Amino acid sequence: MSAAAESSQTTTTNLRVAVIGGGISGLAAAHRLLSRCETVDVTLFEASQRLGGIIRTEEADGFLMELGPDSFITNKPGGIQLCEEIGFTGQLITTDSRYRRSLVLSRGKPTPVPDGFMLMAPEKPWSLLKSPVLSLAGRLRLLSEYFVPPRGSSDDESLSQFVTRRFGREALDRLVQPLVGGIYTSDPDKLSLKATLPRFPEMEASHGSVIRATLAQMKARKNNPAGSAADEQGSGARYGLFTTAAGGLSDLVTALESNLRKHSGFHFQRGTRVKSVVPVAEGRSGWLLTTERDTHAFDAVIITLPAYLAAGLLSHPDCAPLQAQLNTIEYASSAIVVSGHQLSDFSNPMDAFGLVVPAVERRKILAVSFSSRKFVNRAPDGHLVLRTFVGGAMQPELMQLDDDAILNLVNDELRDIFGMSREPLFSEVVRYHRAMPQYHVGHLDRVAAIEDSVGRWPGLHLAGSAYRGVGIPDSIASGREAADQILCIAGATAF
Repeated sequence: MSAAAESSQTTTTNLRVAVIGGGISGLAAAHRLLSRCETVDVTLFEASQRLGGIIRTEEADGFLMELGPDSFITNKPGGIQLCEEIGFTGQLITTDSRYRRSLVLSRGKPTPVPDGFMLMAPEKPWSLLKSPVLSLAGRLRLLSEYFVPPRGSSDDESLSQFVTRRFGREALDRLVQPLVGGIYTSDPDKLSLKATLPRFPEMEASHGSVIRATLAQMKARKNNPAGSAADEQGSGARYGLFTTAAGGLSDLVTALESNLRKHSGFHFQRGTRVKSVVPVAEGRSGWLLTTERDTHAFDAVIITLPAYLAAGLLSHPDCAPLQAQLNTIEYASSAIVVSGHQLSDFSNPMDAFGLVVPAVERRKILAVSFSSRKFVNRAPDGHLVLRTFVGGAMQPELMQLDDDAILNLVNDELRDIFGMSREPLFSEVVRYHRAMPQYHVGHLDRVAAIEDSVGRWPGLHLAGSAYRGVGIPDSIASGREAADQILCIAGATAF
């Protein structure tokens, strides 16, 4: 067996764990193992030359550009906990309160999302009554959700089914679909509500109505001055709960790598693609991991790759049922066009965090994030950084276009929607092929079946965005949970 990594040989007395994939889930899993156990050796395998997966920050000429995710939410603990553990919280910043609102394209015009409308929870019904996004009939139908009786069944349903049943079709088409689509790039007719937005069916179940539950929550916050009401200001999403690194999210990846390299038990195989993961032998614990060059033996393996890539690694014939289950999770492809502009090149004031585009508008973009409005110090004074999203599950055909064609269609849309008068100062197309898992109706049942199958293979663990959450905090929590399972089963000595 070969040396395990860039540092010293793995000792035979320690628990040997392989982590496949150097994205945020893999990094979080490695950190958890090494920070909680002094008798573990962790080898991280990453096929590329860089860590971080889709997290990638670039900086040039005073512009700071996120080419993947640009922030994470703080009301899910995974991200904040990890930052606290590595001493990174001092580098986190919150969103710029001056522009804390969202726009939605309404009949060709950027229009504010009704104040206090959080995905599908209207906290300020009076502002909804004044909004031109919905017709008068659509507004009245949405507000009548208060009186719609709850569904008797607890079975999973699609976003479209839930919203149409409770709020009406116009609310789905004009508000909810674009707001949720901006997060999941999914088809609302297929998107599982329980797997993506479980709090809304829970609100229906507990209060009989989403609006009733929302009003009850507002009353509770009002009676608790120490609560987080300030964090809920704005529209579209709870933007006060979002944070990022002042210097870009790649700084978080760098800090994590630096922390990992302090541990003598950490070994890193950069630029090493894993070809297969198979059990050592029948009746024996352990796994053999084969790369292009070597074969390595480990006591446990955490695979943090997309589900279809994880399936491809499990080449042992007995793993065929698990392979088939993993391949039932579908993925969508998308592209982000990152561009820099002079603010004066737009007739629109661009005084929001971004714009979402309903599918009924029949445009060729999904959304536009105004990055330098969302967070400070992302662009020089008088300039703007935009991130325009293309493709997804609703428009997969656009991903067949070459980069020049995508740039041209994005520029055409920016001109038509925002009155852009000049070409961008720079623009870059970043493609993400089969990168967004699609949580279709029944997703949680599929994941439960996958977890049951994995449980039959001691030492095998899966983590990442394919299973129980697509955001950075969910991905971190997934990696940490896999690490905890290994330590618990192995009875390893914790600090």
